[in-house]
Amino acid sequence: MINLIITLIINTLLSTIIVLIAFWLPQLYLYLEKSSPYECGFDPLGSARLPFSMKFFLIAITFLLFDLEIALLLPLPWAIQLSSPNLTLVLAYCLIILLTAGLAYEWIQKGLEWTE
Repeated sequence: MINLIITLIINTLLSTIIVLIAFWLPQLYLYLEKSSPYECGFDPLGSARLPFSMKFFLIAITFLLFDLEIALLLPLPWAIQLSSPNLTLVLAYCLIILLTAGLAYEWIQKGLEWTE
C-alpha cells in the first residue's frame, strides 16, 4: 500500500513539474511572429477575404490522399508471411498500380507544380 502512495506522489510531482516547465519555457523566447495569432504569414488585422492560392490546398489534398493509401501498404510485410499470401499480394499490386497511375495523372496534368 505504501508503494502505491509513493508512486502516486512521485507521478503527481513529476507531472506537475513538467506542466509548469511547459507553461514557463515558451514565454522565455517571445517575439513578434510567435506572439501573433497566425504564424503562417497572414495578416490577422487585414481583410479575411484576401485571395490565396488554391494550389496549396490541391497539393495538401494530394499529399493526404497518397499518404493514406501508402498507409494501407504498411501491413504487407506481415501479410506475406500468411499461409496463402496470393490474394494479399494481388491486392497490394493493384493498389501500387493505382497509386502509380494516380501519380502519373497528377504529373501529366501538372498538378504537382507550384507555379503556373
